[in-house]
Amino acid sequence: MLLSNDLRILLVEDNLVVVDSVLRLLSKLGYNKVESVTDYNAAVQILSQKKIHLLLIDIFLSGTETGIELGGYIRKNRNIPFIFITANSDKATVAKAKEVTPNGYLVKPFEKEDLFTAIEIALFNFREQSSVLEDSNAANLDLVPATILTDSIFIKKQHIYHRISFSEILYIKSDNVYLEVYTIDKTFVVRSSLKDYHTKLPPKYFYKAHKSYIVNIEHISSINAKDVLIGQKRIPITKDFKDFLMKTMNS
Repeated sequence: MLLSNDLRILLVEDNLVVVDSVLRLLSKLGYNKVESVTDYNAAVQILSQKKIHLLLIDIFLSGTETGIELGGYIRKNRNIPFIFITANSDKATVAKAKEVTPNGYLVKPFEKEDLFTAIEIALFNFREQSSVLEDSNAANLDLVPATILTDSIFIKKQHIYHRISFSEILYIKSDNVYLEVYTIDKTFVVRSSLKDYHTKLPPKYFYKAHKSYIVNIEHISSINAKDVLIGQKRIPITKDFKDFLMKTMNS
């Protein structure tokens, strides 16, 4: 199974100060397979030689071609998500950028959290769109591997994003507009509804056991009529969930 740091990113940026800054941010987020080039032609050459999963493209590049033209090339010749990064957010620039339908748009300077959010959303939306194409028998796509960013999730704690493997998550408890995410050795608090957070978890292992709980069935050690035991915590369950577990165990 691929980890998120197996994501191969191409940064297309001609300002070396910005390159260094973005590379450091990517490294802190766990993305270590990153290459950088400064212009259109070098980017096209890399795309013809290597498997790239995501591009970060400055709109204004050295050379005669712009980042927008590179975005147009990708849309015509590749099926790879890309995010524009630029210091310009004026209406004219945004309007031109929209013509090639980027998967994201970041205005410099940006923080690590902004970069992470842009990448996460771009990859998620791209996978959703690719699934639709696959269902329509689309072929020869440079698809992001389905396991990229699906073996783990980033959770923010004290201004730091921690990458948590799904296998480490024991259960999740709803507390009004917040969720308490319990892992093997830590507890995190995130602002989300239980329903929305459930969509980010692999359905093979995570089930809604109760109106206030999602559990990782891999960590259930015992079950009775009213609850399940995960670690030292007894978690209430519905009759439907109990029936589902009994059926699963007996199949």
